[in-house]
Amino acid sequence: MADRFFQWVIDNPRRIYAGVLLLTLALGALIPRIQIDTDPENMLPADNAARMFHNEVKQRFDLKDAIVVGAVAEEGIYTPESLAAMHSLTRDILKIDGVVEKDLMALSEVDNIRQDGPGVIRFEWMMRNAPQNQLEADRIAESVSRLPMLQNTLVSGDGKAAAIYVPIEDKNESYRIAEEIRTLFAGLESGDTYHLTGLPVAEDQFGFEMFVQMGISAPMAGAMIFVLMLLFFRNLPLVLAPMAVAMATVISTMGLLIGMGFTVHIMSSMIAIFLMPIAVVDSVHILSEFADRYRPGRNVRDTILEVMKHLFMPMLFTSVTSAVGFLSLMLTPIPPVQIFGAFVAFGILLAFILTIVFVPAYIVRVKPETLAALQAAQHRADKARGIDKLINPLGALARNRQGSLLVVFASVLVFSVVGITKIQINDNPINWFKQDHELRIADRALNSHFAGTYDAYLVMSAPENLAAAEELNRRAAEIQADDFVFDWQPLAGGAGFSAALDDRITQLDDALFDAGGDEAEVIEQLLALAERASLDAKVMTSPDLLNWMANLQGYLEASGLVGKSNGLPQLVKTVNRELVSGKSEDYRIPATPEGVAQTLLQYQSSHRPGDLWHFVTPDYRSGLLWLQLTSGDNQHMSAVMDTVDDYIGMHPAPVNVDVQWAGKAYLNSVWQDQMVAGMMDSLASAFLVVLVMMIALFRSVLWGLLAMLPLTLTIGLIYGMVGWLGIDYDMPIAVLSALTLGLSVDFAIHFIERFRSYLRKGNDYQQTLSLMFDEPARAISRNALVVALGFTPLLFAPLVPYVTVGIFLASIMATSALVTLLLLPAGIWLLQRWLVPAGQGKGQVTGFDPELGEAR
Repeated sequence: MADRFFQWVIDNPRRIYAGVLLLTLALGALIPRIQIDTDPENMLPADNAARMFHNEVKQRFDLKDAIVVGAVAEEGIYTPESLAAMHSLTRDILKIDGVVEKDLMALSEVDNIRQDGPGVIRFEWMMRNAPQNQLEADRIAESVSRLPMLQNTLVSGDGKAAAIYVPIEDKNESYRIAEEIRTLFAGLESGDTYHLTGLPVAEDQFGFEMFVQMGISAPMAGAMIFVLMLLFFRNLPLVLAPMAVAMATVISTMGLLIGMGFTVHIMSSMIAIFLMPIAVVDSVHILSEFADRYRPGRNVRDTILEVMKHLFMPMLFTSVTSAVGFLSLMLTPIPPVQIFGAFVAFGILLAFILTIVFVPAYIVRVKPETLAALQAAQHRADKARGIDKLINPLGALARNRQGSLLVVFASVLVFSVVGITKIQINDNPINWFKQDHELRIADRALNSHFAGTYDAYLVMSAPENLAAAEELNRRAAEIQADDFVFDWQPLAGGAGFSAALDDRITQLDDALFDAGGDEAEVIEQLLALAERASLDAKVMTSPDLLNWMANLQGYLEASGLVGKSNGLPQLVKTVNRELVSGKSEDYRIPATPEGVAQTLLQYQSSHRPGDLWHFVTPDYRSGLLWLQLTSGDNQHMSAVMDTVDDYIGMHPAPVNVDVQWAGKAYLNSVWQDQMVAGMMDSLASAFLVVLVMMIALFRSVLWGLLAMLPLTLTIGLIYGMVGWLGIDYDMPIAVLSALTLGLSVDFAIHFIERFRSYLRKGNDYQQTLSLMFDEPARAISRNALVVALGFTPLLFAPLVPYVTVGIFLASIMATSALVTLLLLPAGIWLLQRWLVPAGQGKGQVTGFDPELGEAR
């Protein structure tokens, strides 16, 4: 059947050209619909519990994503010039479309809280106008020093930097807003250094630069591959065939992805770069074997049919196994990784189909003199340019040092396993940029001065206490059991219990106004009961709970993991101090819930009453602590979470509250953990599937196990080095395991298939090995060089994930080719008693006859 198929292929080249062109144009026309998505939140499914709770918390507390703008003045920020520049910058930022004006935090937009007489508190703007002299600037410094919620948040502890927190309506607009803010820096005359950072702008800017990089790296990879293949084959017309296959594969795959409505995420942006080198692998095998078999005057059709018949099954299995490696990524719980794996797998299979139909059809239409030039030039190039100079020493090593090689590879495996145990899982969107990028510079500068520009939220909520509602209804019924004077409808417990209680208190107040005598006494008892229940329901007014939260904050800051935390305790303490005496000894939580409620009521008279609801909900049943972290690494976040767990374990909350996490830093740690578990499952599953496929392909358990050796050692060595070198195991490195699995077994399949074909012709182990280090080893080396060097343009990308992919893919290809050429001969040597039939190899090997494909 394969013979008839390839016969049809070479008989219908024009139809194939038209079909490939039509497919490419149709799917390529969908690319302009591209939509970019770099939000790490989308690493988690929309129905993920952590993601849903995070978004619920943002709505519940009216929290916005924010850009952090900072000014650093080495001589101190409290000067008229520096503060005037900050005042002017704030005013201009407020004019930018998309900025949430009411929530912007800056020295000119926050209150100074101070006592204005016994029992009287005064809220006035901290810096409504820019200071005109140093005395006014010093007054601002003194005021800030009295307000813990501003210290190390709006002004650094060393007094050398000030910050503006710019909340934005839509995080997808952060790059545009950031660019507008950057243009404002140029007009400031303070002489200070201005920076801009924050996860929203890092993510959105990565999307912008990623889009640019897509348009640069893929063409550069294509150009590099084109030059390499031209050097190998010295024949421009023939080299155009695999390049056409690669371009058609990339355009069609990206067009299909975009046309199906998928956004281009961090991972899917690399699909084009992954596919460009992979798509030419089969073509290199075809051209290499064709050049070895073809002789001037020989029928081109017969030669290409022989080549395709010989290579079809190895190419099919290598393509399927590579696709399986990427399809295994669909087992991860990370949607962008699933999409990436699915479409790279599709691209690999599409490249296989295009290769086996387009390349043979193309070759049969090439002029005979061009084919003759290919055959002659290829061997000259190999001899002159070092391919054989590389292969010959490897061949000698593989033939003469099998035992030593096995010892070396066993040692490498042990070394790799130890290294893998040292791997540290970590990621941080800021680290997607190189060290000299303006965002990285800003991140280092601002986090060195302030408590931290990364946010995490520790949320405490009262559970839905149905028993409290039942008890209240029961006692209300008892109070008016003999004298029913108020229509007390039973209150339901749950989320609306506190609000319903407040409504009931209002109803009782109204009823008391019209009541008298015994009737009024009953209503007063009901009112007292409801007010007590209301206070009990408003857990965030509990002095015990607030003191516990304050102690937790102190514990976190003492740990060194949290730069600072803000929450209801600081706000209550500050207002209480100014209400009582203005002295430091009254910076404390009031002794009663009523006292706490009084401070909160007073704060609502400030210029920014809405700030209260960022820390507590209106029903006072839920509150949060805003933690400022100096690092967005998920390892850092995990350590903070462990510290909180330790504290709660030693000091349980005095009130029954549920403690949960939210915030971008937390979500980052969640999807990283899920990624690791998912990658382990996907890699294990794919490994087993590929093993079964190898056993089926070679119809031998032993040969199938041998085929798995190169990928096992390659994956082990690459990831072992990650551990030994202390490189963070992040998303790009994680998904490279799929590529390692696919491409490492690719070389093994071609090696073993050719080795077995030589054995079937009567050659013994040594004769076969000599033949293997001729054309087969040359083809494997060419492929390894094409793919490895094809990714080198990524090394010059400004985005770290692209550089990481470039380095590791080059390493993977070089390692897997080397391991295949050295480990498989050693493994076969060890097992030749069972793999090589006895009595073979009576003749003497003097060379290789490419027409016959055997020794002569």
